[in-house]
Amino acid sequence: MSVSCKHQKESPAKMSRLENGYDWMSSVITALVVVAILFAFVCRVVSVDGASMTNTLQHGDRLLITSFYNTPAYGDVVVINRVGDAPLIKRVIGLPGDRISIAEGEGVVYRNGKPLDEPYTRDGFTPTNGMRDEITVPEGQLFVLGDNRGDSLDSRLIGTISMDNVVGKALVRLMPNFCKITNGE
Repeated sequence: MSVSCKHQKESPAKMSRLENGYDWMSSVITALVVVAILFAFVCRVVSVDGASMTNTLQHGDRLLITSFYNTPAYGDVVVINRVGDAPLIKRVIGLPGDRISIAEGEGVVYRNGKPLDEPYTRDGFTPTNGMRDEITVPEGQLFVLGDNRGDSLDSRLIGTISMDNVVGKALVRLMPNFCKITNGE
């Protein structure tokens, strides 16, 4: 006894839908892998906790930061990792070799003897917070300040920050209102 089977071909329309479905799924999977790699190695989303960067950033803002940038520049807003403590978000004021001082009573920050124009500060006044002498920023270090100078844990109190502890540079505020983070220089 022999059994014969007819091999039926799929209709061209059905094959086209299947191919489109596979192409679509392949594109979605590829996009997800690319996004995962970007967020794992290139950029991250961080949340602002506290008021030390007011008026530039507010408590609860979400920032996109990149860890792919070579050298911090004046005015960059950076995220600093601290072992055993919460990370800090601060603005770069001094680079290696810079001399930083704050004129007591004036509330003006000086870099290499020149007063800084800092329109991003909350009140336009920088208390010394115990910083009495001029500081020369050592190699591999940064001098950082918060924009809310009256309420900021920064280099005036904790000294210069190692560049090795910089997690990344803030690029944009994602929430609540999208905007580019400028360096203020």
